[in-house]
Amino acid sequence: MHERCLPAAPNWYCSRCSDVSGAGLFGFGAKNIIYLIQVSASTCRVVGELVGHRDLVSSFCFCPHTEQSHICVSSSCDGTVRFWDTETKGLLKEITTHQNPVSAVHWSPVDKNLVVSGDEKGVIVCHWFNTGDSSSFFPEPRTVFCLSCSPHAWNHVAVGYKDGMIVLVDVSKKGEVLHRLRGHDDEIHSVSWSTEPGESALCSRAEESEGGPGDVSTEGCFLASGSRDQTVRIWSTARGKAVMTLKLPYLKKRGSAVDPGVKERLWLNVHWPRGRGAQLISSCFSGELLLWDLLRSGKPKWTLFGSSSDAQGHNRIIFNTSSFVTSGQSLLLSTSMDREVKCWDMSSLELCWTLPALGGFVYCLSFSPLGSGTLALGVGDNMIRVWNTQSSNHYDTRSFWQGIKSKVTALAWHPQREGALAFGTDDGKVGIYDVFSSKQPQISSSYHKKTIYTLAWGPPVPPLSFGEMHSICLYSCAGEGTILQHDPYQLNSEAFNIDKLIKNSNNIQHKLSPHTDLNWKPDGKVVAIGNEDGCIDVYEAPSLRLLCSIQQHHKIINTLRWHHGLSPELGCLLASGSSNAIVYVHDLKHVLECPGDSAVVITEPFRRLSGHTAKITGLSWSHHHDDRLVTVCYDGTAQVWDVLQEAPVCNYRGHHGNLLCVDWSPVDPDVVWTGGKDFTVHEWRVSRQEFDKPPKGKKMVDLKEKRRKPKPRSRQQVKTAQDHQFFFFPSEVTSSLKKKKPRSMLPLSTSMDHRPKDELLQDCVTLASVTHNGELWMLRDHIHLGLFSDREALRRMFEAEEEGHLDAGHFESVVYLRLWSGDLQGALQLATERGELNDHLLSLAPMAGFSVWSGAVDAYVKQLCLQEQFLKAASHLLSLNKLHDAIDLLRSHKLYREAIVLVKARLPQDEPVLKELYQSWAAVLEKDGHFSAAAKCYLAAGSSFDAAKVVSRKNEASSLRAAAELARVSGETALSQSLSLRCAKELALSHDWSAAQDVLRTHDALLVSRIEISLYCFGEQQELSANGPIAFQERVERVWGEKFGVSRSSGGHCSVKTLLQELKSVENPQPTANVHMLMFTLFHLSEIVQILNLTEFSSFPGKVGVFLRQNSSAPLSAAALSLQSFVHYLRLYERWWSFPVLNENGVTQNGTEQTDTEEHPDETAPDLGFDATILLCESTAAVQATQRAMNEIQDKLSVMVTKHRAQEQESEEQNGDTTHEQDTAANGEEPETFLSLTKKMSQYQKELSELPDSIKSFPRPDVLECCLLLLHFGRSSPAVSDAVKRQSKDLLQQFGTTSRHQKVTQKFIIT
Repeated sequence: MHERCLPAAPNWYCSRCSDVSGAGLFGFGAKNIIYLIQVSASTCRVVGELVGHRDLVSSFCFCPHTEQSHICVSSSCDGTVRFWDTETKGLLKEITTHQNPVSAVHWSPVDKNLVVSGDEKGVIVCHWFNTGDSSSFFPEPRTVFCLSCSPHAWNHVAVGYKDGMIVLVDVSKKGEVLHRLRGHDDEIHSVSWSTEPGESALCSRAEESEGGPGDVSTEGCFLASGSRDQTVRIWSTARGKAVMTLKLPYLKKRGSAVDPGVKERLWLNVHWPRGRGAQLISSCFSGELLLWDLLRSGKPKWTLFGSSSDAQGHNRIIFNTSSFVTSGQSLLLSTSMDREVKCWDMSSLELCWTLPALGGFVYCLSFSPLGSGTLALGVGDNMIRVWNTQSSNHYDTRSFWQGIKSKVTALAWHPQREGALAFGTDDGKVGIYDVFSSKQPQISSSYHKKTIYTLAWGPPVPPLSFGEMHSICLYSCAGEGTILQHDPYQLNSEAFNIDKLIKNSNNIQHKLSPHTDLNWKPDGKVVAIGNEDGCIDVYEAPSLRLLCSIQQHHKIINTLRWHHGLSPELGCLLASGSSNAIVYVHDLKHVLECPGDSAVVITEPFRRLSGHTAKITGLSWSHHHDDRLVTVCYDGTAQVWDVLQEAPVCNYRGHHGNLLCVDWSPVDPDVVWTGGKDFTVHEWRVSRQEFDKPPKGKKMVDLKEKRRKPKPRSRQQVKTAQDHQFFFFPSEVTSSLKKKKPRSMLPLSTSMDHRPKDELLQDCVTLASVTHNGELWMLRDHIHLGLFSDREALRRMFEAEEEGHLDAGHFESVVYLRLWSGDLQGALQLATERGELNDHLLSLAPMAGFSVWSGAVDAYVKQLCLQEQFLKAASHLLSLNKLHDAIDLLRSHKLYREAIVLVKARLPQDEPVLKELYQSWAAVLEKDGHFSAAAKCYLAAGSSFDAAKVVSRKNEASSLRAAAELARVSGETALSQSLSLRCAKELALSHDWSAAQDVLRTHDALLVSRIEISLYCFGEQQELSANGPIAFQERVERVWGEKFGVSRSSGGHCSVKTLLQELKSVENPQPTANVHMLMFTLFHLSEIVQILNLTEFSSFPGKVGVFLRQNSSAPLSAAALSLQSFVHYLRLYERWWSFPVLNENGVTQNGTEQTDTEEHPDETAPDLGFDATILLCESTAAVQATQRAMNEIQDKLSVMVTKHRAQEQESEEQNGDTTHEQDTAANGEEPETFLSLTKKMSQYQKELSELPDSIKSFPRPDVLECCLLLLHFGRSSPAVSDAVKRQSKDLLQQFGTTSRHQKVTQKFIIT
């Protein structure tokens, strides 16, 4: 469709965004479009676009196989992978497997159907082009930056990540990781496989780089990687390690200063060209291309591309490189941040050609009137391009960027001085470039406030002189609606606003409508100015007298163009385009040739050109035809018209966005140039277009935008774009929520301004009669006109507005109306009645006097209390010095903390109300369970006793200890002792003996309790059985003497008699199921110690025997026997583990055979060391047997109850129950029923009740267990007597009735 095209610039910061096929078709991603360019060694040509992605194209690759070289694949940040046919420019298939933006894609050089892609979350997907199948895997939870398929093994893929990791995966084994290549410290920008198989080519250099010889593999191949850490590494994929590291050189260009930030903007691309196993190509810091000779020894190891001239290379970092061979010549293609695509001859390393690209909207384009075919482009990437369209090099362009810091939105060539180009920018700057020199542009000292729309050269108007030096001036029109006249020879001087001259010349008093465009007639006699209101004014130079006003458009004028004037009959035609999509052509010949004394108003056009569906943005008359006009529009098309016939000639639809500018070729009558928001400039021929009219129905661009509506971008994509400054194209429309309009304070007056037009015009007549004739009576029926009349009329309007607000319930508006009218007291009264007082009204209340203000504060306090804003209410009471009222307010609403702060800050320390507040607050806190806070309140109020009591309410060791210490510090000795004793008992129950002693140590009166705790400690440590009676007695005597000062000779409160007396007074618990046996016996130590007589220490077991003989108290006797039995039980187990016991094979328990010396270490037979018969109590065995039988019956009863419930739910199984009973009767056994088991339970309970309480209340060790231990111990040791064995067997036979006991004891009974 088009002849030549300047495409959009390739995307930045993408690892593989361009590729070239074997047939020389080069493709790259620019924004969301893929451009296809046919390249050769001498030229290039844009041949098409692939359109369909909804977001940035992140990667692109051709199929490397000859039979499928016309098929390519692309990935995008929209999360899709698409396959394209470059011959038909159509989409083959779209893959949506990825759930995140896809960052890399590559077609396998080995398998023609395998395509591998990776996304920013680390997911790798294999796509099979022939079957449409896909498989995904997740080798690493990292962001994929690049990937490359091996050219030797179809299943090997190298993946580079953002954190510097490179992973080799096997896609045939579900992404199994073969190697993790670690060495880089930053982002992996590119990976490239060597095209030569094996690792022998670089063997010698690899050994030198590594510092020693290594194993050379013939199976793997080399892999190159480039990273942001400024290094290129060569990896052995067979060994999984780096064999060579190349550090980038810093190359300073001739005549340029060192840029300190150049290393921070590095993107390191690597490319291994086919057939060159020892050569590697990489990018460098500032756009240089390096050819590395990996076999070269010494330095440097690289050669620079285009070293003969600095002008050949890129001047900014390079992102992608790709190579191919055509006609025996190897070519390399590179894309860069400088928005150029360059082709290099790899043999000579010299530049072949350059294709410029555009990085922004093409806002304007203009052909030079003096230079044949010289086209200037104003682009949104802050640069001006000057294109020599007649050069043998089809893309001979130069870029100008110095002095430009914003988008170039307007251009105008000087009509007389060749090479002088005026430009205007988005930030309001106006300047002039000399395109034939390298000088900096001249910048005007007068800046516009907004974007410059139009620049035009024309004759000067006053106050500039009309000398030869000022034969022409520069005019600029900008978004704020002003037109400035600049002196091109003295741009430092202040520019002149021509509105002043227009007003003076035409005696205009009113404000002029903002200007939007201007265009001088080629002869310089008149100028047409378009305005924001749709009016076009034509002024005569140099006085700028208004000749006519064209009132045809009703929307903003976007563009104006006078006919070139080559034909006298049509020389006075003026074409105009606005936002109403219609182009009007007016013939002003009569007005210009015979101007009248007053301006003429024109309301009918000469020709009307209809067909576009959006606003018109550009016009251009053909220099080769008298009646040909081309227009561009926001519908994305360019239309050529036959103006005289009002007929469309052709319609161009090659762009993919809104069109912004157009110009007819000055050298070819069939060529038109257009530019727009798709970042492209197209050259197209009128005679070759398929369509003749613009598209009907909806706007073409809207349809395209809907098809490619982008998905929401992820956080990672936004973060990556911020890190790397991704080149995103701006959106046409910025969506925003529409703000809700605030309610009008004067709705009556506002509504009257929206009446029919006739009524509004009548209001103007009425107001004029009132103003000039004094007919005030007319305002009675026109209340809304009080806004434009005297104060009395305004008051009447206020009254009417108040009534309307009251009816509508808008009382706040009534308050403000009264406030504005000066009725402050009335406003406060109304707000008080309605409960709508606020801080603003209260701040104004003092203007009405103290009494009004005081009453307003009281009313506001009541309102705040109803709104539960008590703190704010108290603060307003303080403004009236009502301190006690503020305190009572806070206390009544339980804001004690704030009330206390207020009292302590404003009243004396001894104020009674302070103690009352503390006590009230403490009561509330105690009720809510905040005991610590309540205690602090009691302490502040001077009630230490209450503070200690409330802390102890939690009844845990830490709280009791703190309460005891609090009471001790406060002088509450009795309370402190009581709490300390409670705390010590709690600690003793948790076996924290040391902490219990620490709590009691501060109280001498609690010495007996400390002694009691020490006996607990001894009991837990099992000193009675571990070290024997003598050791226990010595330990007790030593500890009591050292720690407590208690001995045979101690006196005072430490004497034995005093301690005995205190022990007797200790309240002892009764034996229950919740009181442990050892605890109960230790609680009765007062009587035990009394019998033992501490002054005559003797053996402990013997004393227990004396106790049993002398004491007639049954509970004490049973308690002592229970204690003695447990002591013997512990000794039995200690003897069991200390004495070697043989098993049936004559082997000891530790696995060794017993020798003769081990059997009888001395002549004396070993002894147990205690009376074993204490453990063989027949009455205790009977109780334990009865309890076991009762437990078994309870288990059977529970099983029967469960079964009975199940049978009730399944009543249909009654026959099965009958069968079960018959089977049981057949076995000859009487079945157990619920009744029989209940009878047995009653019998056992009766037997248990007949036994003495002393036996049931004091537990003993399991008698049957002790029998088994003694029999087993006696089989290999003579320490157990025959009488003990016989007694043990008798007990087992009598009470071992359960199956468990019978099974275990059968071997002992038989023998």
